[in-house]
Amino acid sequence: MTNIAVILAGGVGTRVGGNIPKQFMPLQDGRTVLECCVDAFEQCPLIGRIIIVSHADYVSMVQESMLRQGWQKVSDIVLGGKERWESSWNAIQHFVSDEYRMSIGCNVLFHDCARPFVSQQILANVCQALERHEAVSVAVPATDTMYQVEQGARSKEQGQSANDSVRLLDIPARATMWRAQTPQAFRLDLVRQAYEKALAQSEVIATDDCGIVHTFMPATPIYIVQGEEKNKKITFPEDLL
Repeated sequence: MTNIAVILAGGVGTRVGGNIPKQFMPLQDGRTVLECCVDAFEQCPLIGRIIIVSHADYVSMVQESMLRQGWQKVSDIVLGGKERWESSWNAIQHFVSDEYRMSIGCNVLFHDCARPFVSQQILANVCQALERHEAVSVAVPATDTMYQVEQGARSKEQGQSANDSVRLLDIPARATMWRAQTPQAFRLDLVRQAYEKALAQSEVIATDDCGIVHTFMPATPIYIVQGEEKNKKITFPEDLL
């Protein structure tokens, strides 16, 4: 069964700083975040094809990286959406076009470009897990105590500041808490059905693809492959260092 990687690089986040999105910023070895990320999937023998999702304003920069790196598995650039889930849905729609028939029964691995240090071991473990399961995600056990909180409205009359407007509700058992990473991988038909059900709602609320599948295909278990701390997400300037 073909494993297709979807590199989600359509964001224009500004928390890292700079004049361009973080996926085009250089790392210490001279490669951009995008190039480092795609290289990992290009080198994985279990990945058959790569799709890059890009913001329309930066397609030319993705094309420059394609020429510079000489990627053999990158076949298409798909335009992203305003939200992460819209970018995933655009990729899914691309797969079910004439070129990608559902009959090929492929797997889709959605990966955040902002996690450029995903290892070959993680990719191999995810692909192997997909041989047995329809839905697989990557996560690492929480090492900190986790708080479940309630975000309250700040009240000047009560003298609340920005720092005391959050209230502790519960402290879940740390052993049951894992921090999500990517890739998040699925049978194409399964994730397509989940998104179609989500889009039938008046509003789609999800931070990742597992959220969509868990909510709208609840009978399908999502199995966890243990990730690595180095598979971190670049969010702030210090992360680039």
